[in-house]
Amino acid sequence: SFKMTAERIFDVLGHFKRYQACLYLAAAFQAIACGIHYLASIFLVEKPNFVCGVPDNITHVLYGNLTGSSLEELLPGFRPGTGPLVVRTAEGSQWELGQCSRSLRVAPADFTYQFQGNTTLRACDGNYVYDHSEIELNIVMDWGLVCDREWLAKLCQPTFMAGVLIGAVVFGDLADRIGRVKIMRFSSLCQFVLGVSIAFSGSYYVFMVLRFLLAMVSSGYLVVVFVYVTEFTGSKVRTWTSMHIHAFFAVGIMVVALTGYLVRVWWIYQIILSLCTSPFLLVCWMFPETPFYLISKRRYKEAQALLDSVARFNGLDHGPKVEELLVPEATENDKSLLQEMEAQPSRVEKKHSILDLFGTWRMAGRTCTVWAIWFIGSLGYYVFSLGSVNLGGNQYINLFLVGAVELPSYMVGCYLMDRIGRKKTCAPALLLAGVACMLIIVLPADIDALAIALSMTGKFSVAIAFGLIYLYTCELYPTIIRTLAVGSGSMMCRVGSVVAPFCVYLADVWVYLPQLIVGVLAFAIGLLTLLLPETLGQPLTNTLEEAEALGGSSNKCSGLCGKDEEAAMEMYQQEAKASAGKPED
Repeated sequence: SFKMTAERIFDVLGHFKRYQACLYLAAAFQAIACGIHYLASIFLVEKPNFVCGVPDNITHVLYGNLTGSSLEELLPGFRPGTGPLVVRTAEGSQWELGQCSRSLRVAPADFTYQFQGNTTLRACDGNYVYDHSEIELNIVMDWGLVCDREWLAKLCQPTFMAGVLIGAVVFGDLADRIGRVKIMRFSSLCQFVLGVSIAFSGSYYVFMVLRFLLAMVSSGYLVVVFVYVTEFTGSKVRTWTSMHIHAFFAVGIMVVALTGYLVRVWWIYQIILSLCTSPFLLVCWMFPETPFYLISKRRYKEAQALLDSVARFNGLDHGPKVEELLVPEATENDKSLLQEMEAQPSRVEKKHSILDLFGTWRMAGRTCTVWAIWFIGSLGYYVFSLGSVNLGGNQYINLFLVGAVELPSYMVGCYLMDRIGRKKTCAPALLLAGVACMLIIVLPADIDALAIALSMTGKFSVAIAFGLIYLYTCELYPTIIRTLAVGSGSMMCRVGSVVAPFCVYLADVWVYLPQLIVGVLAFAIGLLTLLLPETLGQPLTNTLEEAEALGGSSNKCSGLCGKDEEAAMEMYQQEAKASAGKPED
């Protein structure tokens, strides 16, 4: 007799059959909502063109050689710093209007653009006129977040990212303690409720609090869903199922662009975006807990019922027995392993924390390297994006393309991960990104096409590393701390996204300083990645000892390894057929 590892359930039930396919598509669908809420603020806080208003009715407007009868006619073409808008009111007063100040002309003789007389500077006093040609109404217009209140609008995205950072850690830890599916249900419901509530926030501060909470639950779902689909799909398809979660996130970005183009009022825009994924709420309550989690928590009867249910849905007579998925242990009086284990309910379960990621020198080094990959993936992605996405033209098309361009990188990364391995895909991708950054610095700056090509190469490479690190992290850590590992990595990812804008600002010191920082870090971290163990074809680990042994000469498989394991699996399948009364093939 022999004992299978928990990973072998997919060789019996199927790596990606009907049950897993339905569950995967439903779970991944909600990742669209995460992409939506992460990028929704682009149009919510976009700064429109504006000038100070005047207390009286306007009859004539001058801007250079242009004339009009209202500010709305000339405001779309107004550019700050090129001169004021000059207006004349019905009462005969003349004003020179800027964005954050206005000047009243003293005793003007004629209504001309150039004026040599005296003016009296006046504050805007919260009276602004906005250009509605691009956006009809957003929170900047609604709450006057311009001039001395402009920093409030700029605080929106950093606050959201802070919520994402906290949510990744909090919900990642909770998912390891109370279960993956409970967190997915809770975070999905909260995404919907908070998303709609934001549309009815009556003040800026309520808006910010709700957005912060929305960021936490969105991040929580995104962290847990990667672990969830990883623990429900077999190793043969785990690469593309994990990588294509990112594709659903990218679809969310494209939904934001399309909705922003069609809906120009911010609260209607927010409601529509929140309703996009509401059908998920109708099915998420039927999601089961993962078999890996149930077995790790010693809930063997529930695990057995789930395995039997999956087997029936996939057209099999019965699923594997839980006893055959556990590590052999000595038993007394011929009692089964399952009975032996369930007979110990009083055993106190060890609580795991982030310190378990640093339990030994090997695990500490692995965790530092993994965190560094998460950080540079986010930092590099946003630095390349902020430097290349501002292409001019239609902003909605540009944002749509930003989401669409991510899809090929995930497809290429997915192909390479299953062909040459996780480590051999991640490390060269980071090294290539580093080389691309260095070439941008040393090659002539006047060759625009070459600079754009190198920038896109760097972004493409970083996106591959950023996409695969979710799955790689899942495979490097055991079930008992897997979600915590992904959550802490996502935390480092958010640190990178917060640091990225400040890195871009360093271009004022030296134009190539952002590329130098990203290039050096990407190249160094790419070299460190070569020290990580390869996980391609390896079963998911369940204990810290198994995880630590990855890549070592004495790699523990929780059972038989290599050819012996394959022979054991074949033996198990033959026994299963015999017990079902079916002839062998």
